Amino acid sequence: MDDPGTGADSATWAQVVARQRAELERLRELAATSAVLERAKGALMAVTGCAPDAADQELRRRAEAGGRTLLAQCRLTLDSLPSPQERPVPAPPAPPTTPAAPPADASEMAETAQVLAGMGRDLFRVRSAHELAGRLLEHLAPQVRAAAVLLYERQAEGGLELAGHAGIDVRFAARWRHVPPLAGVPVFEALAAGEPLWLEDLAADRVRHVLVGDPPERWPSRVWLPVPAGGDARFALGVLRRCGGPFEPRERRLLVAAARLCAGRLRVFDTARVAPRDPAVTEAVQAVFDALPGAAVLLTPLRTAAGEVTDYRIDAATPQAVDVAGRTGLDMVGRLILESYPSMAGEPLWRGYLETLESGVPFESEPFAYQDTADGMALTGTFSVRAAPLDGGLLVSWMRHDSLDRQEQRLSDVQRLGNLGWANWNLLAQEISWSEQAYAVLGRDPEQGPLELEKLPRLALAQDADPLTAAIAGLIHRGRPFDVPFRVETPEGVRHLRMVAEAVSEPDGTPAEVHGCVQDLTAQRSAELALVKSERTMSVQRGVLQAERALAARLQHALLPLPSKPVQLAGLRVEVAYLPAQAGIHVGGDWFSAVELPDYDALFVVGDVAGHGIDAVATMAQLRFTAKGMVSTGTSLTVALARLNHLLLHSRDSRMTATMIMARYDPDHRLLAWAQAGHPPPLLVRGDEVRYLDRPGGLLLGASADPYYGSAELHLEPGDRLLLYTDGLVERPGEPLDTGLARLTRAARAHGDDESGSLEALLAAMLVDEWRDDVCVVDIRVPGRAEGRGTGAGGV
Repeated sequence: MDDPGTGADSATWAQVVARQRAELERLRELAATSAVLERAKGALMAVTGCAPDAADQELRRRAEAGGRTLLAQCRLTLDSLPSPQERPVPAPPAPPTTPAAPPADASEMAETAQVLAGMGRDLFRVRSAHELAGRLLEHLAPQVRAAAVLLYERQAEGGLELAGHAGIDVRFAARWRHVPPLAGVPVFEALAAGEPLWLEDLAADRVRHVLVGDPPERWPSRVWLPVPAGGDARFALGVLRRCGGPFEPRERRLLVAAARLCAGRLRVFDTARVAPRDPAVTEAVQAVFDALPGAAVLLTPLRTAAGEVTDYRIDAATPQAVDVAGRTGLDMVGRLILESYPSMAGEPLWRGYLETLESGVPFESEPFAYQDTADGMALTGTFSVRAAPLDGGLLVSWMRHDSLDRQEQRLSDVQRLGNLGWANWNLLAQEISWSEQAYAVLGRDPEQGPLELEKLPRLALAQDADPLTAAIAGLIHRGRPFDVPFRVETPEGVRHLRMVAEAVSEPDGTPAEVHGCVQDLTAQRSAELALVKSERTMSVQRGVLQAERALAARLQHALLPLPSKPVQLAGLRVEVAYLPAQAGIHVGGDWFSAVELPDYDALFVVGDVAGHGIDAVATMAQLRFTAKGMVSTGTSLTVALARLNHLLLHSRDSRMTATMIMARYDPDHRLLAWAQAGHPPPLLVRGDEVRYLDRPGGLLLGASADPYYGSAELHLEPGDRLLLYTDGLVERPGEPLDTGLARLTRAARAHGDDESGSLEALLAAMLVDEWRDDVCVVDIRVPGRAEGRGTGAGGV
């Protein structure tokens, strides 16, 4: 019988270990399948241009059709990729998508597929995000002119941590290792939008964004891609280039495909990081660690099929455990050692872990120094580590021999990203301390040391020195805080700064210490000045436009007088309405003519010149009087339109176009002859019938040097009503013209019998909302009984 204190527990732990090992093997197989599937999907997307989901469905369809497993089909797809010299055989068409760039030709798709295939094979072998970034740079450097690759991981608290990098130095990596969640950082914008953010104009980008790099000009163009694409991306891939200008369409396609490959590999890392374990065991182990004092973690070795240890996973941690990156307790659980501390590989501590696993003898390290860099300052910590074997893993505890002020590093990050620095003046001890960023903001060499508070105005421009001097005097003598803007001259130009300071006073009220901060507002001030300049320019332009509108309105009123009441022409009752547009400040080119000709016929004209303003009004006047003069001297309607077209084509502004409808009424025969040039058709109301007249042929004026203009005739009957109008009556933004024409038909039918005010009622029904174009209407009515020729009005 087994000893209940030893045998049963050993058997239980052995079962747990066996289950974990079996689960680990299953996860390795799943990871391998996932990586091959992602490579095959990427290659299929590059060859066919289809979307990720379509590529996945196509691979599964081919596997089912061929009676193969999905893994076998993926390998078959990768093996059958064409060489760059061959033309690929397109896959069956995928569902239509909206491409982000022009489609690639066959040779480009084959070359891209070859690059992605090689990239996928290399990425399959990487073991960490840091190694992944290095392999990506090797492949992307010759293809997209990449100079550096950064991989950021989103943290639970909302910030970002540099998970891997290539092409940058150690100082740069340390400076940008942790990024707080601040506005203006492009990585956060790309992750929030779920789509790539292409930064291709350095001058504009540095105003809108906080750009990594010291200086940012080192990489004139860059891109941030969420991995995977979409709003739930955990990683962001940054590719930085030393060349300026936009990314080519081929480069964009390749970078998006490379990000998809990274998503597959990073998913494998995540799987290893959160591998499922027996929940009861996990809770029991963590409960033990929660009760342990000091800093300790449980490391589980990750091995290859041959048994070689490739990394360690943190499976439990004590609440007091704090790593060099500032993560504490449960924040460390699930992370990999080499991914978080890649420099440990091959070091004495790493070898001590391996020896403990092999021999079962605990390992105790000598005190060793760990060095990090932040804002150019070396931060050194000294540690002692102990590792003991525990059920196939390692129980690792450590002691830190000095303190690392994490808050100081976070303050440095905020100062750098917010472009501000702090300063402190001890007035009693005569001690001064400035942050490194304060020197940068004030444009002062750190080797020169800080300035006394009273001497600070020496840095300001002459016109700003006095207000700053007065504010400092009020702070020192009366303890009055201040918030003062001022400017300084630096080698890069004038900077707009803002300084805020307050005093800490003794019990008797004497200021003893001054705390202050100075912020660089140059970018904000430049934007404000540009806005003021733009507003002034807009104000001047608005005045010019308003003056032009007033002049055009007076000219239009002089050229196009409106009758105060209906007039009688050739036995017809004619009413005219002209309504200027409610939107915009320009006067339009709509016009009308209703005159009695020398032979007692009546001439009706309605026209619309394209555009607004003085030019449109001048063209309107030219067409109106020319048309009236030609028809009055016997020119036919079609010939008059042809000559007006020739006039527009050879006018001062040959780009002007116009539509027009001309009608001549013979009262003896009640015959209306009409022609048109690209104008809406007249509307006839005859009893219960409301219809539009069929338009004869006619292209708008000024559009062609050899147009054709036809004519048509209409016999008017007593009681008929004919509406000639411009398009402003029926057109509305975003709606088809047929909808407006149908609306006019309904309004004419509803208000056709009201002879006393039907035009006013019709306009009220048609123009309920704001109209954006001028409206001109000529309402022609045939009286119910014959009348003589009306000559009293003479026309309008």
